[in-house]
Amino acid sequence: MNAAYGLAGVLLVVVATVLIGVLGVRISRTTSDFYVASRTVTPLRNASAIGGEYLSAASFLGIAGLILAYGADMLWLPVGWTGGYLVLLVLVSAPLRRSGAYTLPDFAEARLESMAVRRVASVLVVLISWLYLLPQFQSAGLVLRTVTGAPVWTGGVLVAVVVAVNVLVGGMRSVTLVQAFQYWMKLTALTVPLIFLLLAWRYDGAPGLSSDEPPRFGDRTTVAVGTAVTVDVTAPVHVVVDGRVDGRDHRDAPLTLNPGRHHFDEDTSVTFPAGAGVPHVTGSPVTTDHDWALPLDGREHSLYATYSLILATFLGTMGLPHVLVRFYTNPDGRAARRTTVMVLSLLGAFYLFPALYGVLGRLYTPELLMTGRADAVVLTLPGRLIGGVGGDLLGALVTGGAVAAFLSTSSGITVSVAGVLAQDILRGGVRSFRVATLLALVVPLGLAIAARHLAVADVVGLAFAVAASTFCPLLVLGVWWRRLTVPGALAGLVTGGLLAGTAVIVTIAAGPPAGFAGAMLSEPAAWTVPIAFTVMIVVSWCTPGRVPAGVARMMVRLHTPETLDVDRGTWRPKRV
Repeated sequence: MNAAYGLAGVLLVVVATVLIGVLGVRISRTTSDFYVASRTVTPLRNASAIGGEYLSAASFLGIAGLILAYGADMLWLPVGWTGGYLVLLVLVSAPLRRSGAYTLPDFAEARLESMAVRRVASVLVVLISWLYLLPQFQSAGLVLRTVTGAPVWTGGVLVAVVVAVNVLVGGMRSVTLVQAFQYWMKLTALTVPLIFLLLAWRYDGAPGLSSDEPPRFGDRTTVAVGTAVTVDVTAPVHVVVDGRVDGRDHRDAPLTLNPGRHHFDEDTSVTFPAGAGVPHVTGSPVTTDHDWALPLDGREHSLYATYSLILATFLGTMGLPHVLVRFYTNPDGRAARRTTVMVLSLLGAFYLFPALYGVLGRLYTPELLMTGRADAVVLTLPGRLIGGVGGDLLGALVTGGAVAAFLSTSSGITVSVAGVLAQDILRGGVRSFRVATLLALVVPLGLAIAARHLAVADVVGLAFAVAASTFCPLLVLGVWWRRLTVPGALAGLVTGGLLAGTAVIVTIAAGPPAGFAGAMLSEPAAWTVPIAFTVMIVVSWCTPGRVPAGVARMMVRLHTPETLDVDRGTWRPKRV
């Protein structure tokens, strides 16, 4: 892609985002405006905003990259991320809105009448949100590096600055306008280029994927390795290298890569002849098109990993702080349910497209399997299949959509974290919210710059696992089981948080070990969620005297339609 076109796409989205966000200054004046847009957001606008913030880098780039690398198994990601809203609709959306709370910690305190539960919930909100922000900043760096060659840290800094401006000037009301715009921007950015890509694929004879061999380079291809990788070579291949391979420097020199593992340092270029097999990053479980096309084939313990992924995505959605805060902006519980139904439609429409990008990437950009950056497939395909000015324009559109994905999701998460920090650590109010916004951005930005690059959808999947292991039990039992006690809630939150958090730290810091233990750590939801539920229930049974005194009144509030509710007042958390 021509760097000028790509940079133009980035700048146009950034300018549009800032201008729309600045409009929020004129209509955001109160604390309620900043936290929940004064609870006046219509279902369609709210659904568009939820789609805007929910469809993160993992949805726009990550799903296509994982389908390119792993195939049919990864189709469960868009299914689970969409289906999670169905669970949310059935179990918690309307009661959560009726609770009258601003944030998840507000709900925890209102339901259990405990500051201890509130503090634990606040810590978990911040940790889950930072885990979610980390890949957004890293993916922003990937996009800017791909289209302009800029250092990887610049993308994260750009996103952090734009998000800070939007949130600081207008809070939730401003962010709602921005995110609603960005959903439709992202949908357009995927749909329009895909139409031309499918026409080009058809013109090329509509090739398919049926080989029992690894993907091969159709033409002489130069692969630029942006970060250090170790790859597996299955057959001898003669290449030209400019960089460092296996600890030795080569300057446009011929080299024979023998079967086995080879390490390529950062910023190394390797030119492969036409017909050569594509080396895969070491540890890649899927190497042939046959394995790629079959579900539950090629990966170790694929059945466990698949069920664990389904559990995390279906139950983790209701535990994401930046999603739940949206339901507090609806006027009433009925509007919250209508919003959820609309979200299901919008997400279903969007998730039809990333899978097609992954399939086309397997055909036309197989070199991404070697670089370890399969996430770049959406950005790379327009230039590869279309080429020329048309390819550059489509590439700029896709790039703009990717930037919109980072900005919208990062804005929603920042609002959630800032709201918790402002209420529970600072003094509350608009000034504290603005200070908390900066705190919410600085920590994950620093982690993104310092940490090794990870597959964006993998990290987001881990955030879902932590959310499913903590807030899902709290919300489901808190809404539907009046016998939940303070010790039970605390024990479940701490147990689920520690177990899932440990698995996340090990996976991110060192990578999961081999065997079943590695599968359990990289996909922990299948065992952490049942344990968290069990602990919360058993401890509550053992402490019946700790049921909150006002539980009957709260359960009436949660389950009585607004038109019949005798208590129209809005709950406010006690300040101690």
